[in-house]
Amino acid sequence: MAERSFAKEVEDLRIGEGEVFRGEGILAVTKALLQSGVSYVGGYQGAPISHLMDVLSDAQDILGELGVHFEASASEAAAAAMLAASVNYPLRGAVTWKSTVGTNVASDALSQLASSGVTGGALVILGEDYGEGSSIMQERSHAFAMKSQMWLLDPRPNLSSIVNAVEKGFELSEASNTPVFLELRIRACHVYGSFVAKNNARPAFGLKNAMENPTRDYGRIVLPPSNFAHEIEKIDRRRPAAIDFIKKHRLNEFLGGSKGDFGIIVQGGLYNTLNRAMELLGLSDAFGETDIPIYCLNVAYPLIDDEVKGFCLDKKAVLLVEEGQPDYIEQAVNSILRNADIQTKVVGKEVLPLAGEYTSGVIRDGLASFLEKHAPHLAPTAKPANVAAQSEVASIVPQRPAGFCTGCPERPVFSAMKQVEKEIGKFHVSCDIGCHLFSILPPFDIGNTTMGYGLGWAGASAFGADASQRTVSMMGDGGFWHNGLTSGVGNAVFNKNDNVLIIIDNGYSAATGGQDILSSRAVNRTKSTNNPIAKAVKGVGVEWVEEVHTYDIARMKRVLKEAMTTAAKGPKIIVAQAECMLNKQRREKPLRDNAIREGKRVVRARYGVDPDTCTGDHSCIRLSGCPSLTIRDNPDPLRDDPVAYVNNDCVGCGVCGENAHAAILCPSFYRAELIYNPGGLDQFMARMRATIISFLQRRADRRRAKLSFGDA
Repeated sequence: MAERSFAKEVEDLRIGEGEVFRGEGILAVTKALLQSGVSYVGGYQGAPISHLMDVLSDAQDILGELGVHFEASASEAAAAAMLAASVNYPLRGAVTWKSTVGTNVASDALSQLASSGVTGGALVILGEDYGEGSSIMQERSHAFAMKSQMWLLDPRPNLSSIVNAVEKGFELSEASNTPVFLELRIRACHVYGSFVAKNNARPAFGLKNAMENPTRDYGRIVLPPSNFAHEIEKIDRRRPAAIDFIKKHRLNEFLGGSKGDFGIIVQGGLYNTLNRAMELLGLSDAFGETDIPIYCLNVAYPLIDDEVKGFCLDKKAVLLVEEGQPDYIEQAVNSILRNADIQTKVVGKEVLPLAGEYTSGVIRDGLASFLEKHAPHLAPTAKPANVAAQSEVASIVPQRPAGFCTGCPERPVFSAMKQVEKEIGKFHVSCDIGCHLFSILPPFDIGNTTMGYGLGWAGASAFGADASQRTVSMMGDGGFWHNGLTSGVGNAVFNKNDNVLIIIDNGYSAATGGQDILSSRAVNRTKSTNNPIAKAVKGVGVEWVEEVHTYDIARMKRVLKEAMTTAAKGPKIIVAQAECMLNKQRREKPLRDNAIREGKRVVRARYGVDPDTCTGDHSCIRLSGCPSLTIRDNPDPLRDDPVAYVNNDCVGCGVCGENAHAAILCPSFYRAELIYNPGGLDQFMARMRATIISFLQRRADRRRAKLSFGDA
């Protein structure tokens, strides 16, 4: 179950020639793939491209009608290897993943593909994840494109440009026999707009044709001496063919004014942000109308020497807006101009930051500095009023670190881990990519390193000494099936590792949007699910395996402590199981709300804190960190400390009470049941309880009154 269904929106993928398509960027990409006659599509989910996989999954009926094969790949490497189908056959194929981590995983297959070259168009759609919204190391895809001689498209973030980039990307790939990258930043993935559609096209040469008429070309296999010829072919034939195609079809754009002694060169994906910065300085309107000449690089690699020289020839200076380091484009532009003896000043990192996301504010400040020196008549005389306001707001609003969702089944695992640490001492924790990585933040502060998706246990593999304390490694079920089974579990078995692995089995690839995986419990009509993780690890030789329900904190403590202290040697695995609460709520909440509206009896658990019992030390909060567990003023006028309080966000998971019991905290938590549309028996029992409570309360009041009178 993905975090969002596109079942309704994908019906628009059927519209034909001349009709206007309206929607989100990822829907436009899918429509462009269908218009291009793609034969197969694959990929691995990951922000900001996860929704593209969700759209493709929801559109499988439409894909099937056109004879398009779709796979949710086991990893980015598996997705990249799919493109092998385009090496020998005129099959158009597209794959997608999150960069740069996805490209790193896929690099072996991509390098092989780039060496052999392709016959059919091969397109790699990258979710370029760089900047403040990123969840990974800050790197760009540009270096890989240059290293492997794969062309890199970076279209302007509007639907027409994105669709054109997809269609022309296939053509560019075929014209130069080279796989092509198409990078989309998060704003491009989710931008809304419209474009004039074309008819969807069935592949002219389908998968069935290739399978029944196999073709073999020894010259396309990456093995000596062919691989030596490939390198020469890249430079002597493929690159010139790509440059000719880019120039002929004008994939790069010359926007704004046509004259002036200064201009701007910008990566296509940053154009909208540049335009907003210019608008803030009064140099453009919201629709991009400006007198400043702009050279928009919808193809970030390779650069077209003639276009660069032609744009800069009559200018004294140009501002180059290139996000991130190293400044590949700036270096290349300088090289092109100096080799041609063109002395135009190229200003880039001189006024713009060396690293970090180029927001509209960042570009605005850099552009203002550029104008002060090279076009003082256009330079702003004062900072815009909203700049000071933004700075003031930023200084007031506190930072909000990411954390586990309310009711997350991963929270109790780390609550138990903190309690075990208190009993046996600190131990090294090797983290992994996924929601469980939030354990490194308060209140848990657990975790020492993270090395990549599914590499949690491999990240601790060096710790093989005979020590008094074992290490603990983390891995999610998504990471387990992605890479962890071989690189982590298999590696540990082979090397007789004596440490501990906790696998978080929440039923989905939760961190990427809740997509089904091999061990998901849900029935999926197009995928094989219900393949237990415990069975898989036993199959590769792990003998010490325990399955624990994550909300049972007391048992989780016992099992983890046993794993850390047992005399048994060899790898030890704890499979911590409970469904992702977000997905559970997405599935159950609509059903519950419908039942309530229909007048059916519904019971929902709810937890609370008795303020008279709460000690006010807030150790329950430090052990849980649940967003619904907070504080409020103490109702007792004689006590100053605020008491713990469970707000209305509570989903009834019970972790707060379990923690209080397992850690022997104050017994202030209670469990209540909210009954919607109560029946006759419910109402009778409620009256009986109210009567008894009222009777007991009156007795207590009388007793207090007597005691007070006696004291007087």
